[in-house]
Amino acid sequence: MSGSGAGREAIEALRRVVSVMPGAEERQGQIDMVHSVAEAIAAERSIIVQAGTGTGKSLGYLVPAILSGRRTVVATATKSLQDQLSRNDLPLLRDNLGTDFTWAVVKGRGNYVCLQRIAELAKGSAQPEFDEVAGRARTQLRAELDAIAAWAEESSTGDLEEFDSNPSQRARAAVTVSSDECPGRTKCPVGDRCFAERARAAADAADVIVVNLHLYGFDIASQGAILPAHDLVVFDEVHQLESVMSDTVGVDLSNGRVASLAGAVRRVVADRGVTDSLENAGLRFSEAISPLHGDRVTIPLPTPIADTLSVLRIETAAIIRVLREIETDNEATDQRRLRAVTQATRLAEGIDTVLGEVRGQVAYVVGSDERPVLRVSPLHVGGVLSSGVWANRPAVLTSATVPLTLPERVGLPTDGTEVLDVPSPFDYERNTRLYCSPEFPDRNSPAFTPFVHDELEMLIGAAGGRTLALFTSTKAMREAAEAMRQRLPFSILTPDDHPRQRLIEMFIEDESSCIFASQGFFQGIDLPGRTLSLVVLDKLPFPRPDDPLLEARREDVGRKDAFQRIDLPIAATALAQAAGRLVRTARDRGVVAVLDRRLATMGYWRTLVAAMPPMPRTRNRDEVVDFLAHITDPITSTNPNGNTGPQ
Repeated sequence: MSGSGAGREAIEALRRVVSVMPGAEERQGQIDMVHSVAEAIAAERSIIVQAGTGTGKSLGYLVPAILSGRRTVVATATKSLQDQLSRNDLPLLRDNLGTDFTWAVVKGRGNYVCLQRIAELAKGSAQPEFDEVAGRARTQLRAELDAIAAWAEESSTGDLEEFDSNPSQRARAAVTVSSDECPGRTKCPVGDRCFAERARAAADAADVIVVNLHLYGFDIASQGAILPAHDLVVFDEVHQLESVMSDTVGVDLSNGRVASLAGAVRRVVADRGVTDSLENAGLRFSEAISPLHGDRVTIPLPTPIADTLSVLRIETAAIIRVLREIETDNEATDQRRLRAVTQATRLAEGIDTVLGEVRGQVAYVVGSDERPVLRVSPLHVGGVLSSGVWANRPAVLTSATVPLTLPERVGLPTDGTEVLDVPSPFDYERNTRLYCSPEFPDRNSPAFTPFVHDELEMLIGAAGGRTLALFTSTKAMREAAEAMRQRLPFSILTPDDHPRQRLIEMFIEDESSCIFASQGFFQGIDLPGRTLSLVVLDKLPFPRPDDPLLEARREDVGRKDAFQRIDLPIAATALAQAAGRLVRTARDRGVVAVLDRRLATMGYWRTLVAAMPPMPRTRNRDEVVDFLAHITDPITSTNPNGNTGPQ
């Protein structure tokens, strides 16, 4: 390969690292990625890398980033990927790269135990999360809190992901604080021991800082007040960048925030009458926005909504004055007072933003009819990212699936930005099939739901369970799960029955089990091996036509181009991510079945298929059943030479 010495040095370093890994093998795609990323960094250019599953993209960007000597922030899509980098990839590089470097993981404040809250609990200070339960539930919560407190004394990080069990929501709320509550290290008696502050201090001294996309978005929104200055940023799972930035650089206002503030005030002031006016203002605001649930709201805000917000702002200011006038020698009470002041100040700032100049923003109401939320998001995140990222440092943007319109959607300059497409090293031609037929009934036909259930029964039976069935609506998921429980002998697991992580654990423990889920499971789960042989989608995952933010973006690009520029790229990315759940290692085999005939009949089918892994397509049910039966049989699924797949 040609280029500067940076690319060649990165390849040599990668080979040293890979040579010590179990089952070491050289992957040309990973080599190409390392070389191109190193060259881009050396030239101060940004680079987009679509790295197919199995490329090894984590090492593909970490090796050149570390060798460059630049302080790097890696922003991942999920906390689990943060943990993977910290526990696996970065220690591997520390021991074998031949270059000294340090790293730190920083998560949102609510992920860490708050030592001040632990201290308040130990002293018997009242906590609503504890006082509102009684009997056996109270005893269980007390035991849970005691266990967390004991663990926190020994923990070096205070990260609740490392606690040996999953804390209940009540327990988590009792021992953590949000960024909207925390008064900061200097105002807290245990600030010098604070786990969240220690994580940030470690980040200040680290060469590589691992965060999630949400925290990076909050850093951009705060104009760099959260994370240390850095010279390079890597966006992993970059297909989520636009949606996460839309959420994090916007503002959410709801009666829930007001009620939370009122609860914080009552921990300080026993007189409930102090918060009556505040709570009434919150209820009136909620009543004003509730009729607009699911709709856009004009900007400037309609007078009834603006008036209720103005009253809420006045009441919030009054609460801040009351809290600041309180004097106490009780340290625990004073800390609760400071947290309430901080929370009230954040709420006031949000109201000021929404009532102020909000050009280029979209206001809409989300949540539920009973708990509506007024959200104000940027129409385009490109401007925010241009000023907060692209103008200040080069970036590496990578994912197994990069939307075709990514540069346009995130404001990334096309001049000077390199694009690299690295195919997966897996043998999709041999080990997979994509099943869809133009003969399937139309999704709007009365025959569609019975067809889906019949097809699920047939496919899951052939696969011996081992299925991830994905649905574009919760209603369809529930109906299918109920039908399959009556028809099939396999365990059908749903998010209605178990938390996400427990679902995954149960699925892995029982090879014949099936997960039925909605769009939250289209990405971010890793189920390698024989436990998964079939992925089924009931419909193509197009975004809702009535999504208020997308509706505004469609209008902005023009109705004529909206489908191609907004809806189709979103559907293609979601479909590719869902299909990507099937093959996670070189030995994985199976079928992706899309029961939506549009994938075989509509003019845009080529765009959708091109975004997916390169699986051979078939419309023949018998072929699919035979394929599944063959790979499910433990005798025929591996040949004498150890190669996998049908012979």
